[in-house]
Amino acid sequence: MGILDIFLQASSTSSLLGALVVLVLIYIVSSSSFGSQDEGKGPPGPKPLPLLGNLLQLDLKRPYHTLLELSKKYGSVFTIYLGPKKVVVLAGYKTVKEALLNRAEEFGDRDMLQIAHDYNQGHGVLWSNGDSWKEMRRFALTNLRDFGMGKRASEDKIIEECEHLIEVFKKCKGEAFDTTQPINYAVSNIICSIVYGSRFEYDDAEFTSLVDRTNRTIQLVGSPSIQVYNLFPWIGKFVAHRKEINMLISANTKQNQHLFSRLKETLNPQMCRGYVDAFLLRKKNLEESGVTDSNFHDKNLMQTVLNLFNAGTDTTATTLRWGLLFMAKYPKIQGKVKEELSRVIGSRQAQVEDRKSLPFTDAVIHETQRLANIVPMALPHKTSQDITFQGHFIKKGTTVYPLLTSVLYDESEWEHPLSFYPAHFLDKDGKFLKRDAFMPFSAGRRVCLGESLARMELFIFFTSLLQHFRFTPAPGVSEDELDLTPRTGLTLNPSLHKLCAISCDQ
Repeated sequence: MGILDIFLQASSTSSLLGALVVLVLIYIVSSSSFGSQDEGKGPPGPKPLPLLGNLLQLDLKRPYHTLLELSKKYGSVFTIYLGPKKVVVLAGYKTVKEALLNRAEEFGDRDMLQIAHDYNQGHGVLWSNGDSWKEMRRFALTNLRDFGMGKRASEDKIIEECEHLIEVFKKCKGEAFDTTQPINYAVSNIICSIVYGSRFEYDDAEFTSLVDRTNRTIQLVGSPSIQVYNLFPWIGKFVAHRKEINMLISANTKQNQHLFSRLKETLNPQMCRGYVDAFLLRKKNLEESGVTDSNFHDKNLMQTVLNLFNAGTDTTATTLRWGLLFMAKYPKIQGKVKEELSRVIGSRQAQVEDRKSLPFTDAVIHETQRLANIVPMALPHKTSQDITFQGHFIKKGTTVYPLLTSVLYDESEWEHPLSFYPAHFLDKDGKFLKRDAFMPFSAGRRVCLGESLARMELFIFFTSLLQHFRFTPAPGVSEDELDLTPRTGLTLNPSLHKLCAISCDQ
């Protein structure tokens, strides 16, 4: 889908199209130059058009595909113009690693999308920079660990949640169903127990609406119309998805305010239940000490919780759904997983410590994360200073996209980059093999702060479900007909599909 399609879909009236054409002409005529005088020193790239830049060359439904193809022509560091915005794209494992790990400080700032700025205003942990970001991230990491992230406490919560999810799957009695909502609810409950201090029932309308709105928002934020809005904010009133996002975020904010109020009423300094309690206590202590310019304020609390809830639900749930879809599509691989689980741990509950004894299962989970490629472009970075990188000058404040697709599909790093091939993570003796180019969580200063929790969740949920069920396509659908084309969004979800979860007890 190109930019012209976006405008045509926005409205069928000739007046809107006419207004857009006039605005484009005004921008072109009033723009005396495109880019700065030092552009010649920067990375190479396709020649941009005034105002539109290289948008006409992009597939806005799959921009990462276009960028991957451009990297083959222009190299591992190249420039592209998204509208009037200059962007440097980093492609390939070696280049992305050098930037995010070896030059972490220079490439470590976050560039904020317009849609994120509308609601985050520089608060929280995903879309912030500077001292506020450092303090919020440090506090979040410390407290997520205190409340069990990566520890036995989290493992117990995940195992408990597995039991609830398995019961939901069993109720389908082997008939085809959409796994989206139950998996979203189960995964979301893990972050809820850490953030709010409690889990919710799957029939709790307050909880399910919060999760459903979150996932709808993430889908809309990655839509072509919002991508165009991010570049041309002046078209905002014509973008229907922006209005919907506003309603969804407003509703989730209001719902969190109610949750915070209930937690405040029962706040006990001697019994901290979760992240929100810890934040409220820190805020209270600072206020009582006379500190008036602290980063521990209501806006940072709200945005950090929304960030944690969004990221803690979508990415892991999406990866897990890809895993079950791959198992249904590749029944021989599913059979090998089930055989290993049966041979090594039998019918008892799988635990994290079993991972080292389940190399094939572990390899399948890693290969799911690699091929699913759910965050293909990472969130945008920004250079913190003028730098010279691989011989190219990049100005301070330049938007940078580490193209994670190009790392996870790097032909020089993976034997079969476009195939589901668990042997990528196995050595010649069948033991698990770590791969440096495995970067689904990104790397460096902006690496996913919930990585250890996500890894634990994926392992326990996946092994537990495979112990109890055999996954097959819906009746009348063959393995070959299962569609692996991802659905457009900020993260890459599987296309809508149904699976049968056939109980091993049947």
